[in-house]
Amino acid sequence: MALDSSVFKTRAKTAFFYAVIMLTGLLWNDWSFFVLFSIVHFGCWYEFQKLSVLIDPTYKQKRLLDRMVFPLFGWSFMLVATMGKLEIMGVHLHIVGLWMVRICLFLLPAQLLLDKNYSYKHFLRSLTGLIYVSVAFALLISLRSGWIWGFKHEGTAFPNSLAIFNGQIIVILVIVSIWITDTMAYIVGSFIGKTPLTSWSPKKTWEGTVGGILLSIGIAALVVYFAHLQSVEFIILVAIAAISGTIGDLVESKFKRMANVKDSGSFMPGHGGFLDRFDSILFAAPVVWLICYFLYR
Repeated sequence: MALDSSVFKTRAKTAFFYAVIMLTGLLWNDWSFFVLFSIVHFGCWYEFQKLSVLIDPTYKQKRLLDRMVFPLFGWSFMLVATMGKLEIMGVHLHIVGLWMVRICLFLLPAQLLLDKNYSYKHFLRSLTGLIYVSVAFALLISLRSGWIWGFKHEGTAFPNSLAIFNGQIIVILVIVSIWITDTMAYIVGSFIGKTPLTSWSPKKTWEGTVGGILLSIGIAALVVYFAHLQSVEFIILVAIAAISGTIGDLVESKFKRMANVKDSGSFMPGHGGFLDRFDSILFAAPVVWLICYFLYR
């Protein structure tokens, strides 16, 4: 797969503005991070529902209540995940989120019981979106809140090494490692990629995928060496984020193939839509959260 210079320039320009927006959201404060990923969350839901209609046209017959309640239900998880870090006029967002969860838990079963034409198949597809999109972003918000680091522990080795991190560092680590992996995979695959990785994503190659992951790990190793971090855990987390992020990319490619579309949307020229850009995070965030939770707490 030869490198297309025009495509690469478009991707590079988009990536630059994406990096500026992402870094602003990541580094400014807790509010900027939450607002950024709230927008991304609803953007991903919009594209997930659009792909669902292309995969199964009957999905379009869903009730408006269902289309609205599931994304709001998922957003309420994100509110709960702030864990007291954010508040408006003395009211903590996680309390608002808990009330929204209760309301949505009432509305969803009510629709199933009262609407005889409501399809359980549609319900299960929306439930898939809830897990795929909303739970993933809620766990990302949870990582950023630093809630996991509130546990006391008496572990050694890996658990103690995780103590050098905090929520903000972990989230930056996940997102930047995915960004580097994706960029390096595209470049390596463009120059030496010959072996298709999977029919789900014909343009991805084994050479590009493995090269992207290895280069991401290599850059992490250089950071550890020159920053004198003396922490192999930093490299391990980068490797985990890179590998799980690659799997997330492939899963979203499968969805697009089922829907017979190239991109999930056109929000980012050269990169596609929200799902195209954040598909890796949807898998990497839960995996990193689980590792940090079970090994650190």
